[in-house]
Amino acid sequence: MIDALSLPDGPDHGFRRVAIVFAGGPAPAANAVISTAAISFLRNGIEVIGIFNGYANLADYSPDRPLREGEDYIVVDDSFLNRSRNSQGVVIGTSRRNPGMEVLEAAHIEDEGRCASLRAVCEGLASLDVEALVSIGGDDTLKTANKLLLYQQHAVEEGRRIPVVHVPKTIDNDYPGIDFTFGYFTTVHTLAAEITNLLHDAEACRSYFVVEAMGRSAGWLAYGAAIAGEASMVISHEDIAGKYLASEPYEDPQTGESGTRSVMDVPLVVKRIVRLMRARKAEGKPFGVVVLSEALAELLPLESLEGIPRDEHGHLRVAAVEVGRMFAGLVSDAYEEATGEEMKVRPVQLGYEARCAKPHAFDVMLGSQLGVGAYRALVEERLNGVMVSVRGQLELYYVPFSELVDPQTLVTTVRRIEVGGDLHRLARFLETSDKE
Repeated sequence: MIDALSLPDGPDHGFRRVAIVFAGGPAPAANAVISTAAISFLRNGIEVIGIFNGYANLADYSPDRPLREGEDYIVVDDSFLNRSRNSQGVVIGTSRRNPGMEVLEAAHIEDEGRCASLRAVCEGLASLDVEALVSIGGDDTLKTANKLLLYQQHAVEEGRRIPVVHVPKTIDNDYPGIDFTFGYFTTVHTLAAEITNLLHDAEACRSYFVVEAMGRSAGWLAYGAAIAGEASMVISHEDIAGKYLASEPYEDPQTGESGTRSVMDVPLVVKRIVRLMRARKAEGKPFGVVVLSEALAELLPLESLEGIPRDEHGHLRVAAVEVGRMFAGLVSDAYEEATGEEMKVRPVQLGYEARCAKPHAFDVMLGSQLGVGAYRALVEERLNGVMVSVRGQLELYYVPFSELVDPQTLVTTVRRIEVGGDLHRLARFLETSDKE
C-alpha cells in the first residue's frame, strides 16, 4: 500500500481546475508529458492552467501584482495542444527560479520569512482557483514540490490546500524511484552521433578529442553517449575512487568548521588517459575520443574552482569550469612528456544541443505515460505528495515524496552508476585495454 497522503473521498474530491508547471532545464519529450497530462484532465471536464516560465511568475505573485492570462499563464485548450506530443522545446517555457531556496531544513517550514516565496506560489495558484498542481522537473523541482506540500500542511487550512504530484524530469537520469527519465535516450542518441562524428575526425587527423558531457552529479549521460558513440574511454564522477582520490584541507564557508574534503588526483587520472592513448597507438589507432562527465568538476581541487558561481539551488555551475578544456591541455602535455611526440587533443562540450532535440519514440511513449499518470494519481488514485513512475512495460506506480527526500535536510538522493555493476563493466569492457 502506498504510504502517501490520500485525498478525501466523495464529491469534494472532484477537481474543477488544475495547474501544470515545468521547471529546470528542458528535456526531449517535455511536451509529451505536458500534452497528455493536460488532455487527460480536459477530457474529464477539468480545466487546465499552464504556468509560464516555471516558478518565476508564481514566486513573484502578490495581490498588488495579480497573475495575467497570456503573460503569466494560459488556459489550455485543444488548439494549444494540437500535435504537441512530438514537438520540441517546452510549450509553457521553464526557468530555474527556486521558491524554496531559503528553506534548507525541516525546521525552516515554520519560519514565515523563509517561506515567503512558497506562500506566494500557493496564494498565486489559489488566486487562479487552482485545486491541484502537476509539477514536472528534476530533483530540485521535486524538492520544491515537497516543500510546497510541507508548507501547506503547516500554514494552510486543510480545506484550502492544493494537492501536488510530481513527474520526474532530467536528461541526467540520476533520479531515484524510476529506471529511466524521459528525454534520456534521445539525449544519449544525439550526443552519441556527435561523438561518432568526432571519432571520424580524430581518425582522419590522427588526433584526440576530450568530450565533456553534461551530467551535474552522475555519469549516466557520459556513459550512455560513450557506449553508443563508440568512444575510446569514459570517466565519470563514479570512477574517481580508491587511488584516484586524494584529500585537501577545507573550511565550510557557512559554519567555519575546518576539515578535509575528497578530491580527484588529477595527475593520476591524466596518466590513466595517456596509458590508453599509448595502448591504442600500439594497436595501430593513434586517435580517439575520451568522454568525461562534467560532474568531475565537483571533485576538482578548490584552486581550480575559484570564481565559479553557483545557481539558485546551490549547485556549482559545472559547465563554467570547462573540465574538458582543462584535461585536454593536461593530457596533451603529459602525452608529449611520456612519449616525446606531440598529439593534438581538442576539447568539446556537449549537452545543450540535445536538451530540445526531436524526441525519440521511447521518450514520447514514456513521457506520455507519465503525463497520464499525473492525472491518474490525482483523480483516480486520490493521491497527494507522490512522484509518478513506471516499471516494466510502462506500468504506472507512485512513489511518496517521503521515500525520495530526506525528512530533515529536505535534500533528494542522487542515483549514480553502480561501480562494478553491469553497465559500468560494459563501458570498461569496450575500452582498449591499457594493461593497468
